Amino acid sequence: MTAADALLPATALSGSSVLITGGTGSFGKAFLDQILCDGGPDRVVIFSRDELKQYEMRSSWGDDPRVRFFLGDIRDLERLTMAMRGIDYVVHAAALKQVDTAEYNPMEFVKTNVLGSENVIQASIANQVKKVVALSTDKASSPVNLYGATKLTADKLFISSNHYVEAGGTRFAVVRYGNVMASRGSVIPLFRDLAARGEPLPITDTRMTRFWITLPQAVQFVMDSFSDMKGGELYVPRIPSMKVVDLAEAIAPGSELVEIGIRPGEKMHEEMIASADAPRTLERPDRYVVAPTLAMWGGYQAPAGTPVADGFSYSSDNNDQWLSIDDLRSMLTEIGA
Repeated sequence: MTAADALLPATALSGSSVLITGGTGSFGKAFLDQILCDGGPDRVVIFSRDELKQYEMRSSWGDDPRVRFFLGDIRDLERLTMAMRGIDYVVHAAALKQVDTAEYNPMEFVKTNVLGSENVIQASIANQVKKVVALSTDKASSPVNLYGATKLTADKLFISSNHYVEAGGTRFAVVRYGNVMASRGSVIPLFRDLAARGEPLPITDTRMTRFWITLPQAVQFVMDSFSDMKGGELYVPRIPSMKVVDLAEAIAPGSELVEIGIRPGEKMHEEMIASADAPRTLERPDRYVVAPTLAMWGGYQAPAGTPVADGFSYSSDNNDQWLSIDDLRSMLTEIGA
């Protein structure tokens, strides 16, 4: 996906009210920046449980009157329902995300990623929200860890929740993408810090590949999905892949690399669409759209696109777009990482 792709501007939400769960995270802050700078919604509600991060966001925007901050946890249905009063659009970005933490604290991930997502659905329906876009992850495709399993469950909850609403009511869709460049938890700051100290860079496996998307691209993709969605779609952007060893070279040329082995629950290559989903997958110039397994709600419209080939899967190692070391350096410079 490039800047030339036909993506709608943030003004698509002009005059509306938007709520972002997990709004103090990397995506939430980038999403807020874009829609406010582009003269978007009349009101944006940042819903999160971290008062310090809310204070920092509020300070950076100078108490912008369009922005409201709600302390709350998506595990709390009553608080969510209150926060969504008068909301037109919801971006569901709140989640617990650390793979190893999930294995040690499984029920906490279930409570937030699964039951919390159900609360978002119920509160949206109760308040007659127009559209909801939930953010997914590559780890939800053919999951091999608990985190991925909870996100796959959440994806299916959102898609199937279109059945709960009559035609013309709240509609739900899902956006799934891979690693976000320079987001919180990115390996980039770690590599830079180690290289500055002259220490080797840890690489789990030199064969490892990953999808790569910048925060601005992710924000634009979600914006475009709001405009395109009719309900029940799972959107996957067509984005480039990169080799982890190339990323290390782009960040710290000539640094020693130490292979440490794949961590529990980690994949050699990212997958965003499994071959089992190929019969329901449609291709467009900028994205893939996975149609729902079952769509029996009133007014359902099948997504447009060209059916993919039998056995198709979308994995970071079988991609037709790749970033070179020079490409990665240019992207790092562009985003100031």
